[in-house]
Amino acid sequence: MNTTITLTRPSLRWVSAGLTAGLLAASFLGAGALATQAQSDSGGDDTLRTISVNGTGRVNAVPDVADINIGVVEQAKEAAAASQKAAASMDVVVQALLALGIDEKDIQTTNLSLNARYDWNSEPPTITGWEARNTVNVTVRDISMVGEVVDTTVQSGANQINGISFRVEDPTAAQELARTAAVEDARAKADQLAAAAGVEIVSVVSISESGGRQPQPIYMDRAEVAFAAADAGVATPVLPGEVELAINVFIQYEIA
Repeated sequence: MNTTITLTRPSLRWVSAGLTAGLLAASFLGAGALATQAQSDSGGDDTLRTISVNGTGRVNAVPDVADINIGVVEQAKEAAAASQKAAASMDVVVQALLALGIDEKDIQTTNLSLNARYDWNSEPPTITGWEARNTVNVTVRDISMVGEVVDTTVQSGANQINGISFRVEDPTAAQELARTAAVEDARAKADQLAAAAGVEIVSVVSISESGGRQPQPIYMDRAEVAFAAADAGVATPVLPGEVELAINVFIQYEIA
């Protein structure tokens, strides 16, 4: 005898109705949460309103230190000979600097190079000789001696003066003056902007500073060096003038 048992399950209609009710409830709750968040956000404006400006302060100062880049260039058929000639020439220059009273710690080698010289008219190009360079940077702490240093080194065999730069050894005092001027310049700009916009400056939010501009070296080419060496009876005039120290600031001001 066969017995048939029928299993029943909840009506899909009731399941569907239950899901619909749940989704509606969730949607009402979500809307309520959004409304609450919107009310909270609109309750007050905490956005910080600011004016941002750059300020620059510049101070001129009389330099008390000079840096001179001095070199020798020698050529020879063989690489070793060129290198030895350059070394010997630079040794004479250094001894002359020491005799002038330049401290050895103020003489620093900045470049040593040895390069082949080619005949580019041949195919392939052939090496015709070698060129050696030896360069030192000399710090002169007595500005009045700069011209004498240039003349003495040229007369001693230097055939390159690559540049002279002047600086203030301790720029602290000048930088403090420049910094104050930079802040004053920034505030003047901010006051003008605030007045034009009809707002009021409340306080400083942030300040940042960037370094000042460095003085640029004075370059002398080989022709000038050759002229100075040929006319040894006339001292090379070197005028240090003034150097400019600059400080830049970026300031944010809160406004109301």
